[in-house]
Amino acid sequence: MEVKVMKKLLEASEKKAEEIRKELKERGILYLNLMSSPGSGKTTIIERTVREMKGLGFAVIEGDIQTTLDAQKMAALGVKTYQINTGPFGGECHLEAPWIATALSEMDLSGVDVLFVENIGNLVCPAEFDIGAHFNVVVLSVAEGEDKPLKYPLAFRVSQLALISKVDLLPYLDVSLEKIKENIRGVNPQMKVIPLSAKTGENFAEWLEFIRENRNSLVS
Repeated sequence: MEVKVMKKLLEASEKKAEEIRKELKERGILYLNLMSSPGSGKTTIIERTVREMKGLGFAVIEGDIQTTLDAQKMAALGVKTYQINTGPFGGECHLEAPWIATALSEMDLSGVDVLFVENIGNLVCPAEFDIGAHFNVVVLSVAEGEDKPLKYPLAFRVSQLALISKVDLLPYLDVSLEKIKENIRGVNPQMKVIPLSAKTGENFAEWLEFIRENRNSLVS
């Protein structure tokens, strides 16, 4: 009976994810789900993206176990923001499609072109749940080393884009950027990989172009 109940729950969640994906496409809103370990730089990447992409409307759903710190940063930029704290639900280390659906139903999405979900900091649990994104984006900082794609492959398998962040730190680390790329593509050969720095702006234009191209494709 437990297996049957779990199966029904997963099927319901997957159905809701597909409904979200379809609804946002129809509204012309590109939906990106950012997953990573804590401290990879997701928030900083989103902040710089919002500052540099003039003419587009952004919204962010922030996932955290506790606090609204990242949501406050987004709100300070004038971004429409919704906070999901999982602490009251037992401290789950992931977000689920029904929770995203509730957030969307309570948000004002008028004028929004791009929706980010900043998932809970974890390379394991968030990758197991489809939350309806058009693209899953896994963020890996160079400070985490070369082996994370091999240790936590699911996040890289279910994502369409990998951002290798904080490349400005490479001169101070015994880490090979090429080895990180090699390990990512060893897990997902089709993965698009963009090394960048939200601090210096290195290669940031490639990330912005990814957003612009896919948003245009969505509405064309």
